[in-house]
Amino acid sequence: MDASTMTGAGLLVASATLAVVHTFLGPDHVLPFVALARARKWSYPKTAAVTAICGLAHVLASVLISVAAVWAGFRILDIEMIGETRGSLAAWTLTAFGLAYCLWGIRKALRRRRGLSPHAHGDEVHIHSGGDADHQHEQKKSSRGTFWVLFIVFVLGPCEALIVLFVAPAMEGRWALAATSAAIYAVLTVATMLVLVFTALASTEMLRFRAFEPWAHALAGAIILASGLSVLFLGL
Repeated sequence: MDASTMTGAGLLVASATLAVVHTFLGPDHVLPFVALARARKWSYPKTAAVTAICGLAHVLASVLISVAAVWAGFRILDIEMIGETRGSLAAWTLTAFGLAYCLWGIRKALRRRRGLSPHAHGDEVHIHSGGDADHQHEQKKSSRGTFWVLFIVFVLGPCEALIVLFVAPAMEGRWALAATSAAIYAVLTVATMLVLVFTALASTEMLRFRAFEPWAHALAGAIILASGLSVLFLGL
């Protein structure tokens, strides 16, 4: 086995290891999906689809930007600075989304407690007494908006480790090795996200507090907010 083969093998092992470790240590890779799945009562297939799509977007966006940067002749330090800027935007977006969702959840819970739930049909707006009359088309519309916010957050969020693992061989013209490294990283990142999300969901399903059910959205927003703040100020 020559030196280049050994280096390539080491790079692939590093890609696999870092994919699992960086996902395991990143609360923003798991908690938003768990919180929203519980609050919005997503099915397991839907939760898996949203998690997988966002995870793939997270990796592929970094790969595409890295490819463009290498072809443009950027230095690896320049590419890392682009990643840091994207990471800051992603963290602030997640934080803002968590705060807005939490406030919306508080408003929704308070209206439900007062027995008032406004609802619109075209130009007509009326009030439901009882406050718990949910409508399927409202849920679908809101769920789509939630998905797109998560998708944008994960597109913006860089994979710092992957950028180095991909760019280093790409700059040497070893594109096949770079692509293999990225593929391993993507598969294991998504797989780890799914395992952690469903493990957390299975654990939280044992906890059923009916008194907190009206506050499910507010709690989900608070969890997302905390995830964003942990990335911003703790570097997780």
